[in-house]
Amino acid sequence: MYADENVIKIKHEVLYEVAKHAFAGDLDEKRERIPFDLIPGPTPQFRCCIYKEREIIRQRVRLAEGKTPDGREDDGNIMQVIESACADCPISSYTVTENCQNCAGKACINACKFGAIESGRYRSHIDAQKCKECGKCAQACPYNAIAHLKRPCKFSCPVNAITYNENGISVIDPKKCIRCGKCIHSCPFGAIGTKTFIVDVIKALLDPEKKVYALCAPAAEGQFGPDYTMNSWRKAAEELGFDGFYEVGLGGDMTAAYEAEEWTEAYKEGKKMTTSCCPGFVNMIRLHYPELLDAVSTTVSPMCAVSRMIKAKEPDAVCVFIGPCIAKKSEITDQKIEGNADYALTYSEIRAIMRAKDVQLQPDDGSLGQQASKYGKRFANSGGVTAAVLQCMKESEEEIDAKVCKANGAAECKKALLLMKAGKLPEDFVEGMACEGGCVGGPSAFNDMVSTKKFRDEMIEKADNRGIHENLKQYDMDSFSMHRE
Repeated sequence: MYADENVIKIKHEVLYEVAKHAFAGDLDEKRERIPFDLIPGPTPQFRCCIYKEREIIRQRVRLAEGKTPDGREDDGNIMQVIESACADCPISSYTVTENCQNCAGKACINACKFGAIESGRYRSHIDAQKCKECGKCAQACPYNAIAHLKRPCKFSCPVNAITYNENGISVIDPKKCIRCGKCIHSCPFGAIGTKTFIVDVIKALLDPEKKVYALCAPAAEGQFGPDYTMNSWRKAAEELGFDGFYEVGLGGDMTAAYEAEEWTEAYKEGKKMTTSCCPGFVNMIRLHYPELLDAVSTTVSPMCAVSRMIKAKEPDAVCVFIGPCIAKKSEITDQKIEGNADYALTYSEIRAIMRAKDVQLQPDDGSLGQQASKYGKRFANSGGVTAAVLQCMKESEEEIDAKVCKANGAAECKKALLLMKAGKLPEDFVEGMACEGGCVGGPSAFNDMVSTKKFRDEMIEKADNRGIHENLKQYDMDSFSMHRE
């Protein structure tokens, strides 16, 4: 289930309004006017009344500014529930259907230990305020008349990080949430969003004393059609005022080269190891399988690698990642790795900034060359990290007979980690991608997977066949560390 067009439209309009006023320098003055500008009334657009709609807009504005939507104390999680929107979701997760025969046995009432079920005139009734969601009533009913209303956000979460409070509002546990963003588009009320760095990035772009660099994820290739390449993004970044542009696929080459060394050493020692480039996967290990942290590769992510390369030359540089990943924000805010990118933007967020400056992504004329090898470009695909690492081993003539578990999506990641924890993982290494399909299937992807794959394959096929080590010879790899400090 996905958020409808109205939800997406409102989200984008709020991001645009915040970006527009941030560029104009009057956000503090205009902040309270945005809900009224977007919801002029008197007729509501997507909720019961304009007052609820305006409150939803107000909370979305706070999110876009990087704050919590309700103005309460920040729990540190980039994932946030917009309570005014969540309130429209059904509160009770168990409900009595018309299949109820109002039987004399009252098995449902007898099964409930909390007094939450009453006998009605035509069928039993469940009091949502008393129901503890144990499911005993549904199990007891001989007519299967009690249905479990699966709230989409809760059941989309791969790590059971979402519960409900006493008012039926969804609550995200920051100690369980891996920041994968899977719940965002599963909510049909658009009640879950993320804090953004839009205002911070715009302030940096407007500061003449700062050098700001755009770091574009390899997943961008193919997302917007066959004619919108990294060069398209480079030109848009220049128009926005960025001082430089880098493909993060280059960082993929860097990460692969150093992980190849780690894999080779670990294989010789008989040690199991996991990849470290997917922050959702790393968050899963960090929060749910902490005993496996020593098995995580110490090589930094491609985003961090490119950021460190830039900051080795310009220590005060501001690096802004652009991609479909929500968890990249948490890699910056939670993991706090030295030299990492300063901010991360999703496609919808950078496009709001572009719209505010009247900048459009233009088809590429093919005039500029690539920065990453094909292997670095394919880092965004499930299995792409493995292919790049094995290619590095081949280039170094240090090939090993390694077996790799390519865990595609959070469910497969959990299975692989459970096996590793139990000492029963048959493979030598785990490539973990929290999103199905890899980064190209991220929660903020612009296009569907099928179309993206077609365009992406065609685009990458046009790239030259430079090797990973051959590509890295152009860069001073000794000027910065590729390992977590």
